[in-house]
Amino acid sequence: MSKRTSLAGATAIALATVLIAPSGAAGAPGEGGDGIRNVIPITEVLAFGQKVTAVAVEYSSTVNPRDLSRDTFTVSDSLYNFRFNPVSDLTDPTKRANRTITAVYTNDAPALEADKKSDPGKYVIIELDPKDPGGNTVMADGRHVKVIADLQTRVVQEKAVHAQPGNGQGHGPTLAPGSTEERGVTQPAINLLADDFVYKRYTSTNGTLLPYAYHLPDGYDPAKKYPLVVILPGHGMGYNGSNEGVQVAADIPATAWQQEKWTGTKERVIVLAPQNQRIGTPDAQAAVMIELLNKFISEFSVDQDRIYNSTVSYGSTLAWSALTSHPGLFDGSLITGGFGASEAQAATIANSGSPVWITHGTGDHLLNVITTGQASYNRIWNAYIALGKTPAQSNALVKYTEYADSAFYEPDRHLAAAPTYEDKTILRWLLSQ
Repeated sequence: MSKRTSLAGATAIALATVLIAPSGAAGAPGEGGDGIRNVIPITEVLAFGQKVTAVAVEYSSTVNPRDLSRDTFTVSDSLYNFRFNPVSDLTDPTKRANRTITAVYTNDAPALEADKKSDPGKYVIIELDPKDPGGNTVMADGRHVKVIADLQTRVVQEKAVHAQPGNGQGHGPTLAPGSTEERGVTQPAINLLADDFVYKRYTSTNGTLLPYAYHLPDGYDPAKKYPLVVILPGHGMGYNGSNEGVQVAADIPATAWQQEKWTGTKERVIVLAPQNQRIGTPDAQAAVMIELLNKFISEFSVDQDRIYNSTVSYGSTLAWSALTSHPGLFDGSLITGGFGASEAQAATIANSGSPVWITHGTGDHLLNVITTGQASYNRIWNAYIALGKTPAQSNALVKYTEYADSAFYEPDRHLAAAPTYEDKTILRWLLSQ
């Protein structure tokens, strides 16, 4: 196994792990070889959600890396994006494009190498530009979203791939000749970090089923206390009976807290991501979420003075409800692209003194920034002033950031979580509360 960056196996739940038939055969055997054995996508959750960011191509024996280059392969994928396109685009052959290959090297497992240098092995790792438009793994399923079962990633091996030569010189036997044949996915995807979550179900006292996912820090020690971030995802990421686990893959908030490159801190955090069914009122959904939270806190070593929530879109309604029905439960809240807090909710939040940072896109096409983000901030700030707080004290307790269209590298100005999570200052602020 790689000694640099290892990847978790595809376990727990089928987050893009349904086996699909390849689009082409395994490839004609070459001299001493039997062609490509497997094509395995590797995914990562980025600011705008999960996508294929690498492909591992497995051969029958150790590959000669000296013959490999970025033009040895072509990788193509569907341009479908559930945020913008009709689902029919997913399998439309005219809605595809080649991905930009950024590195090619060998490894002894379907795993990435931080230095992008070859280790002896039978896997060729093809890394892809993460900001290419293709390769998204989430699809719309009516009003909800789910992880795509049949990933549309295709690989063409343009040039011959050889085994290591027996005497260390020459090309070595041909493992697979170059061709124009497209090969589809043959093995479950390896989903970076998403596969490390534990996926479970909770049945509330009123009989409501609440799927949830959680992640404990590496080296979790029950004798220590850890901050907990509760992720409250958008409406489309709610459970509809067939899309379990998508709340981890669809947006960045769940997986960001395990990565210093996002948080800017080495502090280890527990993450809990409920997948409410979006049935009934936000108050009813929040009550079930809080019931799960209390159970979770009783089972794991959570610092009860450092419990936070981070929301996307509709998840804000559960946060506003929880902040008012259980004042003081959350020690800090990060509301991204959310619905507006009412005057009554703002007053209760101010009375509890629970810090809140609200972010919103100026060009949000689903939730008008004036009546949501700006209104929430102004109501809470004014509530603090009404309680006798100074402007400086109010500014410390409720913060607001508004993102211009230029802050979104994909044109979804509703997903304020994307630019929010790209700002380590905001994430560190939440953990400091």
